[in-house]
Amino acid sequence: MTLSLAISPCPNDTFVFHALVHGQVPGAPAVTVTYADVDVTNTAAERGAFDLVKVSYAALPWLLADYHLLPCGGALGRGCGPLVLTRPDPMLTPAASPGGSGSRVNRAPDRADLSGATVAVPGDRTTAYLLFRLWSAGRPPARIEVVPFHEIMPGVAAGRYDAGLVIHEARFTYPRHGLTALVDLGEWWEADTGLPIPLGAILARRGSVDPEAATGWIRESVHRAWADPAASRDYVLSYAQEMEPDVVERHIDLYVNEFTADLGEAGYAAVNALLGRATDAGLVPQTSNSRATAWTS
Repeated sequence: MTLSLAISPCPNDTFVFHALVHGQVPGAPAVTVTYADVDVTNTAAERGAFDLVKVSYAALPWLLADYHLLPCGGALGRGCGPLVLTRPDPMLTPAASPGGSGSRVNRAPDRADLSGATVAVPGDRTTAYLLFRLWSAGRPPARIEVVPFHEIMPGVAAGRYDAGLVIHEARFTYPRHGLTALVDLGEWWEADTGLPIPLGAILARRGSVDPEAATGWIRESVHRAWADPAASRDYVLSYAQEMEPDVVERHIDLYVNEFTADLGEAGYAAVNALLGRATDAGLVPQTSNSRATAWTS
């Protein structure tokens, strides 16, 4: 048996899945891998294109009829939320400069009202965009453009967009583009809910892969990655899209955490809160799986 797997080329995914992809997990089948941005995998999963697939938690209401949510392998945590970036206002001074941790950002003055603005986002069913919609409720921007992730920061810096919604390594690299953070949506979410931020989920296609077995394979891959981080270094760097090794390391340290091995009570509560709020706001479809108690059924 060979399973199809779709993950992003981001360091957290390649780090987590290195052992599984390279046949180092005892008892696991061979896998064929597709690397794609999450907006692509969200759409592909809706077509049932993969046996195991990384998607946005925001896309679950469209996918759970055909997929099981696995309790491991995804991206969920604290201090790792999406950022809304803008060009700095020359008349105002940001409140802080970037620090060494992922949770500290170069903050722009509080200009939360984006009405009239054009905002670039990485996908219309990404968790980042769903968090943005919840945050901006009542004061939405004039226009949203879905833009490939790597084009967002240069586009904001060049003035093509008034603001951009970014994720992952952009937390560490956006000052290079001369940008500041209007809001850290992770900080907003954690302050409002007290819960971690549910970003990316791993799904197993119903009827093609046993979710309990897949959970075991992925957890073993996670544990092997932690036990020997150097083993995956060349593989991770080869897909890291020109990230420097120190950025790759910070990326992994931030996004691969306790919730990667097991969502646990807090993780499921975070998924419940995100999709429950989105359902109540009419932003995602109402389904029988609209609460976290049903995510794995």
